[in-house]
Amino acid sequence: MMKRALTLALAALLTVTAAPAPASAAADPLGSTNGFLVDPDSVPNTWVKANPSDSRAATIKAQIGNYPIAKWFTNSSGSIGTTVGAYVGRGANAAKLPILVAYNLPGRDACGGQSSGGAGSDAAYRTWIAAFADSIGTRPAIVIIEPDAFGDYSCMTAAQITARNALLNFAANQFATRSTNTWAYLDAGNAGWVAPATMATYLRNAGVATLRGFAVNVSNYYTTTSSITYANNVNAALGTAKPFVIDTSRNGNGSNGVWCNPAGRKLGTHPQLGGGAEMLLWIKTVGTSDGLCGTAPTTPAGTFTPDLAMHLISGT
Repeated sequence: MMKRALTLALAALLTVTAAPAPASAAADPLGSTNGFLVDPDSVPNTWVKANPSDSRAATIKAQIGNYPIAKWFTNSSGSIGTTVGAYVGRGANAAKLPILVAYNLPGRDACGGQSSGGAGSDAAYRTWIAAFADSIGTRPAIVIIEPDAFGDYSCMTAAQITARNALLNFAANQFATRSTNTWAYLDAGNAGWVAPATMATYLRNAGVATLRGFAVNVSNYYTTTSSITYANNVNAALGTAKPFVIDTSRNGNGSNGVWCNPAGRKLGTHPQLGGGAEMLLWIKTVGTSDGLCGTAPTTPAGTFTPDLAMHLISGT
């Protein structure tokens, strides 16, 4: 039975579920903006404003809140067209480039389980992601598509993998056709999760040809150098190299092999263009928990705590 399940899963991974639309060569969100958007209402900044007398507030504001951090959108983000549209509009009004994360796949985080949830059905996800892309429209944006999506495949059935591939292809098509001045990147795990050649297959089958490229190290700790090596190996296996971005929000001290709230990690390079990738970005919301584990065993995934933020600032 196990051999048959693995065979079926492999077959599903080798099946492209939708023909990709060509990526928009005209898209250039950098050309119409001047730097990344710093959100005054980011999760860390919201905590700072709510706790002005806390001795840690000024440090968190200076070291984290004053820098651009990606804003995550999920099934709990309210009317997705309204919330995404308002956020992208804030960037457009300031001529700053907003960074967004779409995180709503049905059955997400199938392996880790700490961030489980997502849309209630495939149909609901299609409606949600179409509205997400449509609300960006022609305004400039950077979008990271579905962290964890491929790393979960080892915990999914062949039928689930086929369904997820179809949804990722659909999402890629929506951003390619509805968000015409957006650079969108499919999440491609990290240097310690999925082998580069396997990841290249996942990306190809999920429609990466339609998009700007892929993202690595989202919500993880691997160094920028090891992430560049990993991404270059993925590109070598793809055959046609794609641009990539790296999450440097927590990789200043590298990985110790633990993914869930490990001790001794540190803020990485501030968001910038270049740095060995197309962009180095703070994609993970800095100071939020990975789950009920490690140094935050009572803090649910996605919850900000000043203790986690201060540990990343000090590297302890």
